[in-house]
Amino acid sequence: VNVVAILQEFWESKQKQRAVFPSDGTVVYESLSSLGPPFVSYVTLPGGSCFGNFQASGTFHSLIFFFFLLEKNCLSRAEARRDAAKVALINSLFNELPCRRITKEFIMESVREAVSSTSGNFKDADDPSTSIGAYHYMLESNIGKTMLEFQELMIIFQLLHWNGSLKALRETKCSRQEVISYYSQYSLDERMRSHMALDWITKEQESPGIISQELQVALRELEEARKAGQELRFYKEKKEILSLALSQIYSDQATSSSQDDQMSLALHGYH
Repeated sequence: VNVVAILQEFWESKQKQRAVFPSDGTVVYESLSSLGPPFVSYVTLPGGSCFGNFQASGTFHSLIFFFFLLEKNCLSRAEARRDAAKVALINSLFNELPCRRITKEFIMESVREAVSSTSGNFKDADDPSTSIGAYHYMLESNIGKTMLEFQELMIIFQLLHWNGSLKALRETKCSRQEVISYYSQYSLDERMRSHMALDWITKEQESPGIISQELQVALRELEEARKAGQELRFYKEKKEILSLALSQIYSDQATSSSQDDQMSLALHGYH
């Protein structure tokens, strides 16, 4: 079975139905550079959800009725790509189930679970200024969507929280409802990643070495999540943003060094 082709056809079909994300329906693969096995591959679906080859024996745990055997270790890049496609296909099919669509019943159950896990108050669900209320508001704003579609928005707020932007917005007296309404209009693109990278460059100036530390954490989380068969978008975006910040710092240092060398040569010639 050509699972790579099946996954592509599935998302092209969804695009033709215009039932999902406003993209070209392309499934994108990325292989980590490696001199030998085990090989690692990521696959990003339209909308941004990301999965990797599931480096463990047994069955994929998140789809309890779908027993899909996966390789323990991938001995080639092609094998890693196929396994990543298997995981992505399982999740794509799972996303089609009625239980994965945001309904009134789903919202009530999700809010109930959130209240239970945070020891909060169910009355907070009607107050957007609280965490439970903000979560309730986000769900209500996305009623009818699937969980993969809703996840696109959730990843943005996860990154804003990790980045410290949400805390900064609260200090400006912006309400949670205003922040949600504002960022709900945007998608996670290169422009937003660049802004977040600039924030981390500022943090690096205040606490030298913090980007490298965060990058090590992000890489470890990404690897652990991949081996566990989890969705990887949040961890992979953290890695991309931090890597972008580091590359910008090194680029600026190289430019500054080059300019210093040129100035030194000019002064030497002048003297």
